[in-house]
Amino acid sequence: MKPIKLFFALLCMVPLFTACVFEDDAVLERGIVLENALSDYDLWYVDIHRTTGTGEVPFLSRAFTISFINNTLYANNNIVDIGYTGNGYGIPVGSYTTFDGLLRANHDIDGNHDFEVFQLSPNQIRLYNYRENVSYYLIGYQSNNFDYDKLFYDNIEYFLQEFIAWKKTATIGGISNPFDAENYLQFTPENNTTFYSSQDTFGTNIDLIDWSYVGGYEIFDVLDSEDLKILTLNYDGGDIEEFELSVINDETIRLYHYTTATTYDFSGRGFIQYLKAGQAAVKKTPAVRNNNRKRTQVKRRTKMRKN
Repeated sequence: MKPIKLFFALLCMVPLFTACVFEDDAVLERGIVLENALSDYDLWYVDIHRTTGTGEVPFLSRAFTISFINNTLYANNNIVDIGYTGNGYGIPVGSYTTFDGLLRANHDIDGNHDFEVFQLSPNQIRLYNYRENVSYYLIGYQSNNFDYDKLFYDNIEYFLQEFIAWKKTATIGGISNPFDAENYLQFTPENNTTFYSSQDTFGTNIDLIDWSYVGGYEIFDVLDSEDLKILTLNYDGGDIEEFELSVINDETIRLYHYTTATTYDFSGRGFIQYLKAGQAAVKKTPAVRNNNRKRTQVKRRTKMRKN
């Protein structure tokens, strides 16, 4: 079914209870206007993995969600603390207006961007920026039914990057193995493939951790499971460790080690709060890495869960 431009509704002002029907049988009920369509939902999830086109609009590439509230544009640029920052809407990043069927976003840093808006379903829209030739796909939610699981697992690589370090806080069961000595992990935001680890003792200041081990990592989708991932750590020395990865909350992950049946809990330390372009604030530590982080499409391979 082809999408319908929201502003076409203005051409279909027909008697009450009558629908506007287009040639492809898509229906857009009378009375829907662009402003109402944008403000009908508290949060619009930016499904970055569906983005199409050749360019980008930076503030949309940074945001996990955006909100349109009384001509103020809000964005959640972090997964951590989402649902709490700005009462769930995130931080104000600019303003917006609607006119002649177009959405104009005036971002505090990125400036003006105009979008044509297409309605794909009652709670899904496509924003098309003709200057950059790029389309972003947004899914609308009310704040009380937002799909946090989808957010975390769809963007797990970015969640792992939002802390300077992940500190091991529990080792449960299993057989003794070399990974027992790995007390800290780090997933850097410069790319989605490099990790560091450390055997420094607990209590080490995160700014002083000796990241003595490095390698590449990959996250796999799990067949028939939307709330579980598989993480492989490929150490430069040749060792490979494989885990089931699950999210406990917005600062705790759980790794189940396949080979030894050991469960490890890691908690985030040194939260990096991404604000607007060129701005980042780090709680509890002054170190900042890549404060212009943007999301890109992540294409994962799929594995079957091991029994």
